Amino acid sequence: MMNNLFSIFDPSTNIFNLSLNWISTFIGLMFIPYSFWLIPNRQFVIWNFILNKLHNEFKMLLGKNSFNGSTFIFISLFSFILFNNFLGLFPYIFTSTSHLTISLSISLSMWLSFMLYGWINNYQHMFIHMIPQGTPSILMPFMVLIETISNIIRPGTLAVRLTANMIAGHLLLTLLSSTGNNMTFYMLFILIFMQILLLILESAVAIIQAYVISILSTLYSSEVN
Repeated sequence: MMNNLFSIFDPSTNIFNLSLNWISTFIGLMFIPYSFWLIPNRQFVIWNFILNKLHNEFKMLLGKNSFNGSTFIFISLFSFILFNNFLGLFPYIFTSTSHLTISLSISLSMWLSFMLYGWINNYQHMFIHMIPQGTPSILMPFMVLIETISNIIRPGTLAVRLTANMIAGHLLLTLLSSTGNNMTFYMLFILIFMQILLLILESAVAIIQAYVISILSTLYSSEVN
């Protein structure tokens, strides 16, 4: 039962020994027409409003010393995760963000870039950041150890947070759908209603997780400046 349950996360579509499920990560670009970016419409105005709000918030978090255009990195990260989270809610579409292969690759690469930039260009600030102001001398070695450990586990926590939330919702939907074979008409109606509510909840989780990952990445970037 557990093998069948978790098999929904297996990239099992293979042609010529190549797994094609991972291509769904970028398949959304094929469905966005070129005219979407050129001709203003209702969807474009709404999306542009969201991006402007994110740009202003990320700019405030990064501070005045941030590079011009640095917010677009995190806006692109938000858009990429949001699209893949939503895409996984459709039937028979592979959810790439439910795998640590994708989430850990994103978080680890960004964390490494932040660390390399910070230790190469602002190493004094990085050393100062390890010891909060006002720390007693006897506690300084422990604070350095705690800050180092908390810094190292950051990419893991980002990846596990995204993956766990995506897996939990999909498992609940799968469990509910697998119990509808032996139900009466009224119970089946209640089950469908519960699935609709859970699907709405998963849509909210998809937005929240994309926002949380992008905000935390922005905060981690601001610490090295």
